[in-house]
Amino acid sequence: MRRLLAFVAVWAVVALTTPTLAFAHDAPESKQSRWVMADWMMDTFFIFAGLAMVAFLVSWKAGHFHELDRLGGLPLLVEEEDYYTPEWALEEEEWSDGNA
Repeated sequence: MRRLLAFVAVWAVVALTTPTLAFAHDAPESKQSRWVMADWMMDTFFIFAGLAMVAFLVSWKAGHFHELDRLGGLPLLVEEEDYYTPEWALEEEEWSDGNA
């Protein structure tokens, strides 16, 4: 068991340190290399935007956005203690009859 654990630990360290070797050298500076980051960012944006649009359409067709105006009022039906009104405000004259 120790041998297997040592083997896995060595390979985990190798797997985690190998990618750092790729960053050890300086990237060449040319006109095209300046656009590499912008291209990568644009590609990532369009991929994730497309996936988000597909997920939205699937959830819309599944009926998850029906009657949102009715569901928005559900938190108003929850009865809970008033934590926000200070005690001195409840002693005022206008609050003596209960909730206004």
